[in-house]
Amino acid sequence: MVELVYLARLRDVFGSARETIELPEDISSVSGLLEWLRTRGGAWACELAPGRAVRVAVNHDVARGDTPLKAGDEVALFPPVTGG
Repeated sequence: MVELVYLARLRDVFGSARETIELPEDISSVSGLLEWLRTRGGAWACELAPGRAVRVAVNHDVARGDTPLKAGDEVALFPPVTGG
């Protein structure tokens, strides 16, 4: 099981702050997870489309596409934050 956390606009668009999922066996990285989530269609496909500004953190560390995932991880998805 992996805990997905949706922050900022993603929480609003997806209609949930978090969910627990069983990772399909063939998904072992952040990029694989994002591809799989896009197959949900609708807002998922739009918000997580390649080129969209979405960041991912695994266990509170900023992650890249090749960051590995394993059972028990917390994966947060969030838009980039800017400030000034």
